[in-house]
Amino acid sequence: MTIGFLTLMTGCGNEDMDFYNPDVELFVKQLKSGNYKMKDENGMVSPPRFTEKDIPELLEYAEDLTVIPSFPSVFNTNNGKIRLGECMLWIIEGIRRGTPPSMGCKMVLANAKNYEAIYFLTDEEVLDAVDCYRRWWEERKYPKTVWTIEPCYDDPLCGSGYRWW
Repeated sequence: MTIGFLTLMTGCGNEDMDFYNPDVELFVKQLKSGNYKMKDENGMVSPPRFTEKDIPELLEYAEDLTVIPSFPSVFNTNNGKIRLGECMLWIIEGIRRGTPPSMGCKMVLANAKNYEAIYFLTDEEVLDAVDCYRRWWEERKYPKTVWTIEPCYDDPLCGSGYRWW
């Protein structure tokens, strides 16, 4: 009976996620604790395959500026400051584009001369970018028609002064 109880207790702390049908809340929990280690089909630790149906829940975490220990992307050091919310936007942008928007989950000022940390967005600018993504998602509820004259219809950062690294 003691062995069964110990097995049950240790199993509770190690929650597994389906790579192709991920749970946003569990993903965030694992990122915050530094325990996310899910591997893709190539054996590389990478974000799970979220889809458009996950965007509303991902947006719920976009304003969370908690600095997380790491994030599974090609370049994940990001000068030691990886914000959860910015990474949620990175995932959303990857869903929108069909490919990761950059090598790491960092946005920079649109006119940045290079990728030095001085061009990374401040917390306030990240929150402004969150608003851009929220507006974009809300506007997608209204289908584009032949009369739609909106050059930024499907580009959340269009005109914002921000871009992906």
